[in-house]
Amino acid sequence: MHKYTIMVCDHIHKSGLEMLASQPDINFINAADLPKDELLKEIHKADVAITRSSTEVNEAFLNAATNLKALVRAGVGVDNVDIDGCSKRGIIVMNVPTANTIAAVELTMAHMLSCMRAFPYAHNHLKLERIWKREKWYGYELKDKKLGIIGFGNIGSRVGKRAKAFEMDVIAYDPYINPSKATDLGIEYTTNFDDILACDIITIHTPKTQETIGMIGKKEIEKMKDGVVLINCARGGLYDEEALYEGLKSGKIRFAGIDVFIKEPATDHPLLELDNVTVTPHLGANTYESQYKIATQAAQQALDAARGISYPNALNLPIRENEIPEFVKPYLELMQKIGFLAAQANKGAIKSLKVTGNGEISKYIDSLATFATVGALKESLGESINYVNADFVAKERGIDVQKVSSPASGAYKNLISLRLTTDKEVVEISGTIFNDDVQRIVEINGFALDVEPKGRMILFKNTDVPGVIGDVGQILAKHNVNIADFRLGRDKSGLALAIILVDNDVSEDVLKELDALDASIYVKYVIL
Repeated sequence: MHKYTIMVCDHIHKSGLEMLASQPDINFINAADLPKDELLKEIHKADVAITRSSTEVNEAFLNAATNLKALVRAGVGVDNVDIDGCSKRGIIVMNVPTANTIAAVELTMAHMLSCMRAFPYAHNHLKLERIWKREKWYGYELKDKKLGIIGFGNIGSRVGKRAKAFEMDVIAYDPYINPSKATDLGIEYTTNFDDILACDIITIHTPKTQETIGMIGKKEIEKMKDGVVLINCARGGLYDEEALYEGLKSGKIRFAGIDVFIKEPATDHPLLELDNVTVTPHLGANTYESQYKIATQAAQQALDAARGISYPNALNLPIRENEIPEFVKPYLELMQKIGFLAAQANKGAIKSLKVTGNGEISKYIDSLATFATVGALKESLGESINYVNADFVAKERGIDVQKVSSPASGAYKNLISLRLTTDKEVVEISGTIFNDDVQRIVEINGFALDVEPKGRMILFKNTDVPGVIGDVGQILAKHNVNIADFRLGRDKSGLALAIILVDNDVSEDVLKELDALDASIYVKYVIL
C-alpha cells in the first residue's frame, strides 16, 4: 500500500492527531515540538503539511518542502503563508475558515460588554484590591447604541445578529457583499465609510490585506464622535496602533477591546499601560469547542488532499467547488480535455490560447481558461502542471491566454471553444454538454462533428473523394486496429475531417501508411 506523509508543524488538538495516526495509508509525523530550523530539515518528507500561526510558510520553508503538494492552515488567517510562492510551486493552500467562528463572535461580544461596563477593572478593584466602591463603576448600556461593523462575513454578520438581540442599532460596511445579506437581518447597509465612523461602537472583522492594514488611522479617528468604543478581535494592524494609543490617551476613544496586535506576543505593548483598554492574548479561537473543530477539520482536509480526493476551502484553486453550480463542472472537465486534445493535435511551442465561452457558462471564463491551460500544458509538463500553478507557468513561458465571453450561445445553450496557436499551426476545437453531463466535441477547425472526447482517436483530414473511408478501413484492419466509432465532418470546399475512435494503440507505421494515401492532407493521433 502506498503511504502518504502528513506532517503537523504546530500544535493542534489531540483529536486531529488521533485521526491522522489511525489511518493505515498515512505516514503521520508530529513535528510540532521541533525547533523551526530543524523543521526545515524534515519538511521535505511531507506530501501535506498542517500549520498554524507559529510556522512561517516563506521562501525558506517552500525551498525545503520539495515534495509538498498541499498545505492546511489550521485556522482562518493565512498572513504567515506565502500563497503566491505556494502557487508557483503548485502547492494547494487551504484554511479552516468556519471552525472558530462562534468563538471569535462571542469574544467580540465579551470585549464589547467589558468596554461598556469596564468589567475587568471593576473585577480587579474588588478581587485584587478588595475595595467595594460601586459608585466608581458606572457604565453604559448597549441598548440603543449604534454599532458599526466593518466586514460582514461569517463573523461580522453573527456579531450583527447578537447586537440586534441587545437592541442595538446596527450598520454594516462591506463593499464585497450583496447588501441584502445585511438588510435581510434588519441591519442597515452603507457604502459610505463615514457612516461607520459616526457610530458609538465600531468593530472590525476583515482579513488582513493591503487594503485593510491601518484602515482606521489618525484621520479616521478624528472623524469619530468623542467617546467612541473600538473593538478588534480580527487581525493586528487593522487599527493603526500608534493612532489608537493616542486616541485612547487623549480620551477621544473612551475604551478599546483588543485581542490582536501587529507583533505578538505583545507583552510590552504601549496599550498595556493604559487603563481604558481590555486586552486578551489573541484568544479569538481559544475555546475547547473551536480547537476540536479546527483540529478535526484540518486533519480531514489534509487526508482528502493527500489522497487527491478534494481540496476543501482551497485559497488558490481557480474555483471553489461548493461555490459553483453543478452544470459548470462538466464544462470545466471538457475544457481540460479539449486543451489536451488540441496540444496533441498541434504539437509545438504554444504561443497563445484563446478561450471562448458562449451562453451562461461564459460567466466562468476565468475557470475555463485555467482548465484549458492545464490541459494544453499537460502534454509537455505532465504532473508538474496543475490548477494552482497554471497561470504562473503560462506567463513564464510567454503564452498569451486570451478570454472571450458572450451571453449569446447560437445553436447551443452553452458552447466552449479553444483556439491553440503554436509556432507551427492553429487548431480550434469547440464542445458542449448534453443532458447535463454528456460531453461532446462539436467542431474541429470548422468541421461540424459529434464526438465523445474519450479514448484513442485518429484525426484524418483529406480531400473529399470516393473510396477514402474504405482505404482507411483496410489499412487499420491490416494492422489489427479495430474501429470503435467513425465520425465525419465535411465542408463546402471539398475537404473532410474524420475522427476515428479505435480500440487498440496505433503505431507510427500505421500513421505513416494513412498519411501516404493520395487523399490525405494530415494524420494526427491523440489519446484522451
